[in-house]
Amino acid sequence: MLITRFAPSPTGYLHLGHAFSAWQAWGRARAEKGRFLLRIEDTDLERCTPDYEAAIFEDLTWLGLEWELPVMRQSQQFDRYRTALATIREKGLAYPCFCTRSEIRREIEQAGGAPHGPPGDYGGPVYPGTCRRLADGLRQERLDRGDAHAWRLDVTAAATRYGKLTWTDEKTGKIDADPMTFGDVVLTRKETPTSYHLSVVVDDAYQDITLVVRGSDLFTATHTHRLLQAILDLPTPTYHHHPLLLDDEGRRFAKRDKALTLRALREAGHSPGDVIAMTSEYLQDA
Repeated sequence: MLITRFAPSPTGYLHLGHAFSAWQAWGRARAEKGRFLLRIEDTDLERCTPDYEAAIFEDLTWLGLEWELPVMRQSQQFDRYRTALATIREKGLAYPCFCTRSEIRREIEQAGGAPHGPPGDYGGPVYPGTCRRLADGLRQERLDRGDAHAWRLDVTAAATRYGKLTWTDEKTGKIDADPMTFGDVVLTRKETPTSYHLSVVVDDAYQDITLVVRGSDLFTATHTHRLLQAILDLPTPTYHHHPLLLDDEGRRFAKRDKALTLRALREAGHSPGDVIAMTSEYLQDA
């Protein structure tokens, strides 16, 4: 049976791009008599609010979408993420990282690199592996001292151990995984016992997702996710990376686009049908 999901973060109101992605996932499930799940990605405990979560339910209901209950909330799954990290650490494929974002950028600049390029953990540069090279004694000393740290995936070691991996995108076909694209991604953050990469892989497996529907901006992240699935012995779903909705300046929509939030469109008198029609106006060429 086909099982899809829509997984927004309650850090703002849903916008036109969210509506398009949710419709894509819901529509596939409905067309194939499958299941459509809603997952709330609320690991950012400072920015996520109950009001924004309530607005997600209200907006999706207004659009005419229905989902199965109960709704999963990532903030209630932290033990599951800790267990996944423990498995990766036991296999010797994770290491503590004590670097700040400014330190990472400074090292890249000093090495003659530019602080941009392929997307890293924060939309910035790929991590240069500074803490991977720490001596074991110094690493343990800093851990014992209680220094703030994240845990990163040792991608080189993991890719070497698991060899050639593939995944399938409905549009592109069979893809050879290239997890080096993102480098040593963060698995758990200093303030949160997970990251997007870890939680999305764990949750998709836990919810038996068979088709991941998401934007094309996350296409390259799937290389990393495929490696994590191999490490954790999790199934690999099929992926559908749909084109993005872009504004008049060629930028993807964000929660800062107040005029195109579903709440604002509804208050302006637009119907769900109007919103469907509007998506075609902003749809990036496939």
